[in-house]
Amino acid sequence: MDNELAALTASGATTLVSLMVTDSWTHARELLRRFLTRNDPGNSTITDLDAARARLLASQSTGHPHGARETVEHWDAYLRHLLEARAVSGAELRELLTSLQRLQSEAARPGTVHNNINGGVQHGPVIQSGQITGLTIHAHHPNLPQN
Repeated sequence: MDNELAALTASGATTLVSLMVTDSWTHARELLRRFLTRNDPGNSTITDLDAARARLLASQSTGHPHGARETVEHWDAYLRHLLEARAVSGAELRELLTSLQRLQSEAARPGTVHNNINGGVQHGPVIQSGQITGLTIHAHHPNLPQN
């Protein structure tokens, strides 16, 4: 395997493992599922990914320092195997890595929400949401007469 493809598999494995512990994992998992189902119709690799994620999360919670490194090494070897067996091409792997890196950069950016309210006067909290249940807000209304 040439150096470029070796760097590609190492970068892909590192990106994959870093996504396992983010909120973007669901999207990353779906990208990987689509990528891998051509070579693994039984989805055993997805099961392995889920197990690796569970082990990684457990190792983080217990402070096990080698969990991430071992997981990266495992997936690097798996990606190398796919390339060497010609199950995927370098171009396909680059495309997957680009998508995973995009997810990784989105996960690293903190979300910011800015809302503007136009018209009328609001004398209490204003909440924007799709659905809220079981919420009680107690607000002081200074312009209302007190009994």
